[in-house]
Formats: sequence, C-alpha cells, structure tokens
Amino acid sequence: MNPEHLDSLVGQYGNSLYKFCRKLALSKVDADDLYQETFLKAVEQCHKIDASNNPKGYLISIAIYIWKSKGRKYARRQRLVPNTGIDDISSQADNYNLENDIISRDLSDCVKNIVDCLDDKFKIPLYLYYTVEMTVEEIASTLRVPQGTVKSRLHKARALIRKRLEAVGYEATST
Repeated sequence: MNPEHLDSLVGQYGNSLYKFCRKLALSKVDADDLYQETFLKAVEQCHKIDASNNPKGYLISIAIYIWKSKGRKYARRQRLVPNTGIDDISSQADNYNLENDIISRDLSDCVKNIVDCLDDKFKIPLYLYYTVEMTVEEIASTLRVPQGTVKSRLHKARALIRKRLEAVGYEATST
C-alpha cells in the first residue's frame, strides 16, 4: 500500500480508531496525540499494510504498541524522578436532579474504574470488542493470539467486572 491510499483508511477506520484511542488514553489531548502518532507510524510503515488483510487491526495494533511504549516510558520516569506535585483533579458537580441519572452515572463510573484497573490482557480485548466493535476473529488477528484466547479473556474480564461490582454493592443483572 502506498501513502496515498492511507487517506481511504482514515476515512474507513478513523472514527473507530479514535474511539479506541480515547478509551486507552483517558484524556482527549492524549487520545489526539495517540491517534495522530498512529497514523504517522502508519505512513512510515505503509508498505507493510495489506488492504485485504485486516488493515483496521493493523492500525489498532500500532496504537496499542505506541500506548504501551508511552506507558513504559512514563513508569520508568516515575521510578527515576517521582512526580510529587499536586495532582490535577478535575471534578464537575453533576447537575442531575433525578435519582436514576445519578445512579446510572455512578454505575458507569464504577464500571469504568474497574475496567481501567484490569490487566491489559483483559482491558484491550474489552475495548476492541465494545468500543471499536471488532469481531473476536479481528481481535485475535490484531493481538496475534488464538480466537479461543480472546473469548476466554473477554469472559474472564466480564466475570471480574461482575465480581467487583457485586463487591461494592451492585447486584448482578441478567445479560
């Protein structure tokens, strides 16, 4: 594939990739950077992209590699020079008056926090399945693991989320 064809990939997979970057990066600025770096790396590696062999998965795997690399760099820097400054905490008061909206937001935040605490081997397949809406086969191809591994990781991740929700007082609902 040549660099001119990457424009079509941005059109086809840009939204899905950006949603995935937003889930990984947790902030809009970091997600924008990750998204941009992913396509810059794709331009560099355009000769490796095969349009008939899951280009979406290839782009996602580039984003995962960049995200993990940044995480390792951050962890290394924190070990060398810990950040002792004041944490930036942004809190907005919810203006909802309805109890259901508050409960829904609380549950959503709780699930998000639980997913964020999961190991990457569980978190990444969840994001790919639910955010990017990739099939198990596409996830397996992207992560270079067997389909059974993807299925078991999704199952285990759901079970961990359910267990942790029950531990904090949410009842299990039928899914």
